[in-house]
Amino acid sequence: QVQLVESGGGLVQAGGSLRLSCAASGSIGSIKAMGWYRQAPGKQRELVAIHTSGGSTNYADSVKGRFTISRDNAKNTVYLQMNSLRPDDTAVYYCNADIRRIGMVFSDTYWGQGTQVTVSS
Repeated sequence: QVQLVESGGGLVQAGGSLRLSCAASGSIGSIKAMGWYRQAPGKQRELVAIHTSGGSTNYADSVKGRFTISRDNAKNTVYLQMNSLRPDDTAVYYCNADIRRIGMVFSDTYWGQGTQVTVSS
């Protein structure tokens, strides 16, 4: 059993900051990529940022220069620091990770339950 638990969402004014956290727990053998997706009302889920096990990162164009993804491998935790937030950042943010469970050969993709981020104008 593997779980991803997110925290840190909330309501913030435009221009403000929030920090999201996502901790993976359970029978974890290894974790490859960890990342964040978001889904706004009436829109498809989209990639926000991803952090590979090798340390490389990738961002959606809309968040480049404003959001920073980081990872603490010892804690199996990924963070998303969001600065200069805009109303169009409003969405449910989901944590995502490719995890190989102990005793398994291949990895599976896991999702967190989602955390609401609302940016008021």
